[in-house]
Amino acid sequence: MHLAQNREGKSVNEDQQNQRVAVVKDYFRKLDSGDSSMMDLLTDDIQMYFPKFGVGYGKTEVARAAQGMMSTLQKIEHDFERMNILIAGDHVIVEGFESGISANGTPWPVKGRSEGRYCNVFQFDGLKIKRLHIYVDPDFYSTHEERFLWPAVGMTRSGDI
Repeated sequence: MHLAQNREGKSVNEDQQNQRVAVVKDYFRKLDSGDSSMMDLLTDDIQMYFPKFGVGYGKTEVARAAQGMMSTLQKIEHDFERMNILIAGDHVIVEGFESGISANGTPWPVKGRSEGRYCNVFQFDGLKIKRLHIYVDPDFYSTHEERFLWPAVGMTRSGDI
């Protein structure tokens, strides 16, 4: 059996690692479907970071951030087939691709400008998420033209993550 270690030097067994990955996938499924029971996956004192929101503490602030983000979207989807999941002790890190439709009907990502890439870092306490930092460009619709600092944006080759 493969054993990883958390920050405190305690062993994290493979079964617990697999359960945490299942919790993370459940988080994304619930987020994509707008299922409020997603909050049950979090500790009461959750710490969350999201660009343009900052750091929030506790489920109330997480709910406020989620409501703010979801108010700008009709739909969000995470591509489970292209998730790159890494495990390190009490952490599960997910690189991936997301897409969706804005509240006004604009689909994203914008082909040739963006790929909808994100990276989420989950830290666990047992099987509950106690810290979630989300790294994503919040300009889902690529409307900030002045922020594109070079003329062409390279896109991922087919088959690459």
